[in-house]
Amino acid sequence: MTKEERALEIIERLKREYPDAGCTLDYNEAWKLLVSVRLAAQCTDARVNIVVEKLYEKYPDVASLAAADVDEIEKIVHPCGLGPSKARDISACMKILRDQYDGGIPETFEELLKLPGVGRKSANLIMGDVFGKPAIVTDTHCIRLVNRMGLVDGIKEPKKVEMALWKIIPPEEGSDFCHRLVYHGRDVCTARTKPHCEMCCVRDLCPRNGV
Repeated sequence: MTKEERALEIIERLKREYPDAGCTLDYNEAWKLLVSVRLAAQCTDARVNIVVEKLYEKYPDVASLAAADVDEIEKIVHPCGLGPSKARDISACMKILRDQYDGGIPETFEELLKLPGVGRKSANLIMGDVFGKPAIVTDTHCIRLVNRMGLVDGIKEPKKVEMALWKIIPPEEGSDFCHRLVYHGRDVCTARTKPHCEMCCVRDLCPRNGV
C-alpha cells in the first residue's frame, strides 16, 4: 500500500468515526480565532475557551482590544501561560487589523504570516476554517499521528510534515483531516498514555501493528 492509498483510507475511516469534527477553539468572528490560536500555544483549547470569555467581555471588538493596555491583556490571558509574549502579540496584531484591515483579517496565507505571533500552523487554521481554503494544520496531534500511521517517516519539524502531507492528502480534505486527527489523538492515539489501539478505527493500517 502506497502512502497515498493509506492516506485516502485513513481519511475515509476518520470521517466515519468523527463525522462532525471541527475546530475545538470557540469563536464567532475571524479575529477571535486569531486571538485564540495564539493563546493555544502550550495551552489546552479548553482553557483558552474559558479565558477568552473574560477577555471579550472586557474588550468585545478589535478596536477595544487594540486600544487596551498590554498589561491589562496579560492579566486576563495569564492562565494560558506565556502571558507577556502572548499579550504583546495580541495587542500588536489587533492594532494591525484595526489600522490596515478595517477590523477584518487578511485573506491570504502570506499576509497572515506577517501578523505578530502567527506562524504556518495558525495561518493554515485560519485559511481552512475561516475561508474554506486548502489547509494542513500541523499541531502536535497531527505530527504524532501521521508519524505513527506511516504517512510520514520520522519527521518532527512542523513545516516538513506539512510539506510531506501536501503530497499525499487531497487539498479539499486537509483541514477536516487535521481536525479529526485532534479528536483521534485526544481520545485514542494518545500521547501521555499507551495508545488505545484496541479502540482504533485504523489499527489494521497502522505500522505500529506490523502493517
